[in-house]
Amino acid sequence: MITPFMYKCYYIKLIMKKAIVIYPVLENLDKNLIENKLIETCNLAEAIYLDVIHKEYFKLNKPDPKALMRKGKVNYFLELFNDFNFKGNDSILIFAIDISPIQQRNLEKIYKIKILDKTSLILEIFGERAFSKIGRIQVELAHLSWQKSRLVRSWTHLERQRGGFGFLGGPGESQIELDKRMINKRIKQLKFLILKAKKTREIQYNNRQKKRVPVVSLLGYTNAGKSTLFNSLTKLKVSAKNKLFETLDTKISYFYLPLTKKAYINDTVGFISDLPTLLVEAFKSTLDEVTKADLLIHVRDISISNHEEQKTDVLNVLKQLNIIPNTIEGPPMIEVINKVDVSNAESKNFFKNKKNTFLISAKTGEGIESLKNGIDKILHSFSV
Repeated sequence: MITPFMYKCYYIKLIMKKAIVIYPVLENLDKNLIENKLIETCNLAEAIYLDVIHKEYFKLNKPDPKALMRKGKVNYFLELFNDFNFKGNDSILIFAIDISPIQQRNLEKIYKIKILDKTSLILEIFGERAFSKIGRIQVELAHLSWQKSRLVRSWTHLERQRGGFGFLGGPGESQIELDKRMINKRIKQLKFLILKAKKTREIQYNNRQKKRVPVVSLLGYTNAGKSTLFNSLTKLKVSAKNKLFETLDTKISYFYLPLTKKAYINDTVGFISDLPTLLVEAFKSTLDEVTKADLLIHVRDISISNHEEQKTDVLNVLKQLNIIPNTIEGPPMIEVINKVDVSNAESKNFFKNKKNTFLISAKTGEGIESLKNGIDKILHSFSV
């Protein structure tokens, strides 16, 4: 008997496209960091059901403004693609960095395949994962902002002229100007809708403030386990799959503590290395939940080797939002070291006696009661 799950797997297999991921390294980076960035891009590709058949990185000292890579490297990949029978509409080349519109256009002409850079890949994921109305609006805003930035010197067909009505006998409006005008108009509409949603959230926030119920915000790198911890604290069952950017829409609920009694908690969109500025800008109103929190909980995945680099990436995004935790101007923040059930003893011992740091497994429940007591102590100190 064919179950719905089996049918879904079969359907995904039918629509799955092949992908090759390449990472031109433009700066001096540690080998482990390079490999982690390459693997992360592969994971992003697999998050939208792309079948990564090959991945590699290479040092690129002097990028070519027209095709990013020099002729020798361009030809090398031509031969590689032939070996993999990598061609046509079922093949997608992914760069682990952002490339210019001209570089993308020229490489697509050479290789005759679709090309995605890191920002466009993340936008694809966001487009698939946004389910709420405000989530879809924010993703559309990010996509249009990205599209607008790539209209200039992007496609040659945009240079053709459209005839005007002839009232002034002018040459008419160029296609690129018309496209820019249409995009600007839609961006304005989307920003208005986001502003309306922001005002609604501010009313909700003020109502919570009147009740004097503290607010806790979960934040961290994508796939660090924020949603699993959210479920563990609230006893809810929001989607918490092992996928990058599983959560795009901010979720808010409440949980109970011995001293503080009731506290609100929200689960926010995950961060990532080199998170495009346009995505931070588009989701700024949603991330405002973080700026208004009484306590930030930074959830970290201890099971991976580059958790320190991920911590730096998260703090950089917070800086973009003008949030400097544990300062006079910023909110207090604690660190929750997650996935201790699948990490080694050395990693756990490193964090064991650190101040305002809690070792847990959101999946198994290990350390959750200790974390709740720690949260309770901090929140209760505000009311004393």
